[in-house]
Formats: sequence, C-alpha cells, structure tokens
Amino acid sequence: MVVTPQTLFTGQQLVWLPSCASTNSEAQTLIVQNRASEGCTVITDFQTAGRGQRGNQWQGAPAENLMLSVVWQPTFLAATEQFRLSQAVALGVHDWAAALLGPDPKLKLKWPNDLYYGNQKLGGILIENSLSGPKIQHSIIGIGLNINQQELALPTATSFAQLTGRAYDRAALAARLLECLERRYLQLRAGQVGELRRDYLQALYRYQETHPFVIDGQTVSGQIVGVEEDGRLAVAIGNELRRFGLQEIRHG
Repeated sequence: MVVTPQTLFTGQQLVWLPSCASTNSEAQTLIVQNRASEGCTVITDFQTAGRGQRGNQWQGAPAENLMLSVVWQPTFLAATEQFRLSQAVALGVHDWAAALLGPDPKLKLKWPNDLYYGNQKLGGILIENSLSGPKIQHSIIGIGLNINQQELALPTATSFAQLTGRAYDRAALAARLLECLERRYLQLRAGQVGELRRDYLQALYRYQETHPFVIDGQTVSGQIVGVEEDGRLAVAIGNELRRFGLQEIRHG
C-alpha cells in the first residue's frame, strides 16, 4: 500500500506489511531496535492478533479496513498527562471521519476513544505508552477502522461502506488520517490543552444525557458531566458525582 501523507513527520517513515500479528507489536519491535523515527507508521492489510481496549481482540476482514500504528515521542507530557494524548488522537480520528461523513451529529467519540456512529462502533484506538521517569518516552497509537467491510461479526459495529453505500480507497484514507492525527498532535505539543478538552467534550458520546450505566454488575441511571484530567469519567448518579476508570463502568 502506497501512502503519501502531507505531514511533517507522521507517516514519513512507513512500514507496510501484508499481514502481521499486531501493528502495535511490530511498532514496539522497531522501537526496541532503535529503528523507529518519530511518526513511524506501521500499516497492514490483516492482523491475526490485533488488540483493543479492555483486553478485547480487534477483528477485521483482510484488505478491507484500516489497521495501523503510529509511533510518537511526546516527551513534553508527564506520565500523569497521558489522557491528553488520548484526547488528541481521538479528535484526530473524529476530524478525519467528519470529513468523510460531513457534520453528522451521530458521529461521536465513546469514552475513552472509540469512534461511534449512533450506537454502532466504527473503530477503536489502543494507545500504549512507555515511560522514562516522570515523562512519556514513546507512545504507540494503534488504530483500527471499519472501512469497506460489509459483514461485521457484531450488530453493534458498522463500517463507512455500510453507512454510505460506497467503497473507499484505503491508501488515500490512510494518508488523510495521518494528516488529521498530526494536526491534533501538534496542537497538543503547542500546549492547546483547553481547546482539545473543549472539542473532546463536544464530540463525546452521550455527554450530558441521562442513560443507563452498569457499575459492579448493577444498572443505574446517570449522566456524563465531564472527564477528569487523569481520564476518569465523571458521572452524576442521583445527587452524587462519581468518577470511574476504564474497567469500572460501561454503558448499559
């Protein structure tokens, strides 16, 4: 796959693999071997052991979707600021999708960083950070997006082809995605964290709406009111404001 993004560094070093176990794992190997410059991107047609959030496996048909990993070096971020990077990446993906679908109110980011259309998942992000003392040394941003696949294993998933009824040139989409990601990363690097936070909340799935949540096996009604600096989800339940980590709450 030939991908030619108009970027400063993201995707300028490109490693394309017909198949691999996981693009994140391949990117990690390049880092260990000191062969990954900042922006190094690993892209594949098929993953045999792709990973997702909460320990889930990413599944997709060969040569129909986008599966890639980007290596960045956000040494300007403290280990306690990892969620700022997560916001920037999620917004880059959202920007890219909005350019494809237009300003559609159904296009949202489900906390912490899944891409949703309505109540169906279009893609996911897995960020793996390595630390050096109090700072982030390397980040591997793994992204999987449903592009041309028509038959998906889960009814809670959809693809761009299903939504629009057309097929896409995945190389062109990959180039545009890398451009959108870099724009948001440069925004983060410039310290524009307030703007990123504002945009993230505007795109957040079910933000300030009352919906059921499952907590400790129990279904309760609550309203997302924000996201903490450390990435915990702030939910108003009755008269109480509670904060939850990734494994502690899910949408009902």
